[in-house]
Amino acid sequence: MNMQEKIQTQLETLSKSERKVAEAILAAPASAIHSSIALLAREANVSEPTVNRFCHRMGTKGFPDFKLQLAQSLANGTPWVTRNVDENDSVEIYSEKIFESAMAGLDRVRSSLDVSAVNRAVDLLTQSNKIAFFGLGASAAVAHDAMNKFFRFNVPVIYSDDIVMQRMSCINSAETDVIVLISHTGRTKSLVELAGLARENGATVLAITSAGSPLAQGATLALTLDVPEDTDIYMPMVSRLAQLTLIDVLATGFTLRRGARFRDNLKRVKAALKESRFDKEPRATN
Repeated sequence: MNMQEKIQTQLETLSKSERKVAEAILAAPASAIHSSIALLAREANVSEPTVNRFCHRMGTKGFPDFKLQLAQSLANGTPWVTRNVDENDSVEIYSEKIFESAMAGLDRVRSSLDVSAVNRAVDLLTQSNKIAFFGLGASAAVAHDAMNKFFRFNVPVIYSDDIVMQRMSCINSAETDVIVLISHTGRTKSLVELAGLARENGATVLAITSAGSPLAQGATLALTLDVPEDTDIYMPMVSRLAQLTLIDVLATGFTLRRGARFRDNLKRVKAALKESRFDKEPRATN
């Protein structure tokens, strides 16, 4: 049941004020997905907390998540591009849709993220002697970004988007190594095989993937991202942003966990890089 059908089905069970919100949305669903919570509240003649209560009644995590699910129910989108965009959209409309979808998707991931699993992942990374980041396709770009983040830390870091090199690295891994495998679907056979190879050698496998996927099940620890994006049909957009943001979370946790002495080392790295850049333009003074 899509969101429009869910609203219609539950219409009679809603409170008087919540029903006003539902009727305003059903009257102009395309406009609702681009409205702010304040604007929708004014159009329905209710308070903003009422709109939030309505969104939770519909089984969503809040207004941004509700708008994302409503947008997905309005159209299947343009295949091979994105579910939220129609082929006749103007540049203004599809630009707004992409930003709205990105913000709503990140908010959904933030709300559903298992912070205890993140904390455990940071423990594993800080205790490792070597870290490897592997992904294929769009996830390879995320793995490369992770390598750039962790390369400035005083721990050996490996990255490769070549499956042969990935296999050799996993075969040669050890108990003190952490292998980070990144895949939105978690159904890429090669990455699931890598997880098995690494674990056979005693290495810790950290997966950034979808809940319940073969990769999540084959990992030592899985950080699962709740991103309703079918990358079999559409370009990976929100899922990639969610993965990149989670890498930032892990890198920040790594930095804080290692303490002040470690951050002094980062300061020296930054100082060494400073000579490679031009100075900032001085600000004009009156």
